[in-house]
Amino acid sequence: MIMKEKDKFKFKSLKELEKKIDKLSLDIPISKNLDILKEKIKLGNRVIPNRLAVHPLEGTDANQDGSPGKLTIRRYKRFAAGGAGLIWLEAVAADEDGRANNKQLLIKENNLDSFKNLAVVMRDEAKNIYGDDFNPYLAVQLNHSGRYGVNNNILFHHELSDKSAGISPDQEVMTDAELEQVEDNFLRASKLVKKAGFDAVDIKACHRYLFSEALAAHTREGKYGGSYENRTRLLKNTIRKVKENVDIDIVVRLNVYDDIAYPYGWGTDEFGNMDLSEPKRLIEELEDLGVKIINITASTPYLKPYINRPYDNSSGLGMEPDETPIEGVERLIKLTKFVSETVDKCLVIGTGFSWLREYAPYTAAGVVEKSWADMIGFGRLALAYPDFAKSIIKNNSLDKSKVCVSCSKCAYLKAHNKASGCVVRDAEVYVPFLREIIKK
Repeated sequence: MIMKEKDKFKFKSLKELEKKIDKLSLDIPISKNLDILKEKIKLGNRVIPNRLAVHPLEGTDANQDGSPGKLTIRRYKRFAAGGAGLIWLEAVAADEDGRANNKQLLIKENNLDSFKNLAVVMRDEAKNIYGDDFNPYLAVQLNHSGRYGVNNNILFHHELSDKSAGISPDQEVMTDAELEQVEDNFLRASKLVKKAGFDAVDIKACHRYLFSEALAAHTREGKYGGSYENRTRLLKNTIRKVKENVDIDIVVRLNVYDDIAYPYGWGTDEFGNMDLSEPKRLIEELEDLGVKIINITASTPYLKPYINRPYDNSSGLGMEPDETPIEGVERLIKLTKFVSETVDKCLVIGTGFSWLREYAPYTAAGVVEKSWADMIGFGRLALAYPDFAKSIIKNNSLDKSKVCVSCSKCAYLKAHNKASGCVVRDAEVYVPFLREIIKK
């Protein structure tokens, strides 16, 4: 469907938002108790300063060698100054083969010092503003881009996914031996993340990149396809290797479901309906393996981006929602609740709040108050408003003039391999990149 104007964000007060929630009978909690978001959280020997997190969101601004570029450093310095208790570094390739493009971060021995410097810059910036006791928890998301990477590595053929990535029907699938090598590459990269001074490494299993696609490899033969045990092997083997060899927290950003019909999807039946029996089993096993945090998400930005980031405007990406954005917000909240009810020890980070703009803190507080999540993460809103956490903590509100307007221009920039940021709130830096695309 084409989104109707009435479905877009037009709320002039929190009361109007609450009326819309009631009218649609949505399960979206609201609380004005924002103090709950300011609480510290203990995780092992670390104390996370508050319940607010910056989600991993690629900036497409790394140097050629994979080290953080000037805009990368600027972005994370601003995040650190913004006061979030947890900063989750965007997708960092574990090896050259897994890189999405030549502007994606890549960690290796000969650029390790640049990642060490990034961690120091973030910690120093936070301490300079909030005092020596303020130490943000820093996670690095390791990724293999799979079919969306430089070499279009696939685990199986699927017509829609192949089309979205430009995969030819005769493209060979990765061998089991190559997947074993991926496990070892992630182990090597995890050791570097530890050396760089970060608190945690994320074995990324979302958005239909390699580890996420593996979960849906029903049609694949060999030890990484077919049965549940085989399809979860890549993720669980990698976690075990890292746990046995690196003294670092392991976290996972996980697709709870793909919204792609079986046998090509994860967490869905043959009609494309949600079936969370396997995700539930995996989440329980991840906790047993010692995963400390699960950061939830769903679907893929290459097929249905509005599932993982509800928006008002697709900005020419050709992917108009087949639902109202607020329904997408509710789905992500329900998936967060599902994960929280499945685990006992893992911290759970909720997602999908940016569309709510200045009213996001009240829903975030409602979700935490109900114990549906331990922390709340923001991606697009953090790009637009890097000091969102400071505003919530100091002012008990978000400034309407600074919030994300869900225009999808940041995603549009990334899709065109340009430095990705907010063209509305950070126009001086990012509008020139948008103009480069328009001129072509």
